[in-house]
Amino acid sequence: MARSSAASASPQPPGLMTVELTVNGAKTKLNIAPWTTLLDALRDRLDLTGTKKGCDHGQCGACTVLVDGRRVNSCLTLAVMKDGAEVVTVEGLATDGVLHPVQQAFIDHDAFQCGYCTPGQICSAVGLIAEGKAKTPDDIREMMSGNICRCAAYPNIVAAIQQAMGAT
Repeated sequence: MARSSAASASPQPPGLMTVELTVNGAKTKLNIAPWTTLLDALRDRLDLTGTKKGCDHGQCGACTVLVDGRRVNSCLTLAVMKDGAEVVTVEGLATDGVLHPVQQAFIDHDAFQCGYCTPGQICSAVGLIAEGKAKTPDDIREMMSGNICRCAAYPNIVAAIQQAMGAT
C-alpha cells in the first residue's frame, strides 16, 4: 500500500520564539525553540555556566535558580513559560564584588566539596531565606531536601544557611 505524500513528509519543527528575560539584572531577548529549557537558555545561549545540569529530571536541584524571587528547577522549566520574568543565577548574587551573605557563609563553613551542587544549593538557600519559613535546622534540612549533595556536606550546608539567616 502506498503512503500518501502528507503521511511520509517529516514534520517541520515550529519556528523560533522570542523570549524577554531580565537575567542577573540585565534585560535580554532570546530567539529560541519553544522546547528550550530555562537551564539550556542560561547555559548555552547566555554562557551562564554556574547553573549545573545534573539529573535533567528535577530530582537533584543542581539547576536551581531564582525566578521572580522563587526557587525553580530550571531543567523542568521551559524558557518561553518565563517570558518577562526576572531570573537570578549564582553569578548574579554578588553585588559590586561583594559576595552574597549565603555565598560567604558557604565559604566560611566549607559547605562544599566537589562544588558541583553548590550553585543550586546557594540559590535554593537564598530562596529559602526569602521565604522566611525555616526556623530550625530541621526546617532547613526539610526545605533543602530537593538539593542533593553527593559529597555529604549537609552539616556544613545547614550551618552556612543558619549563619546567613543570622541564626549563629
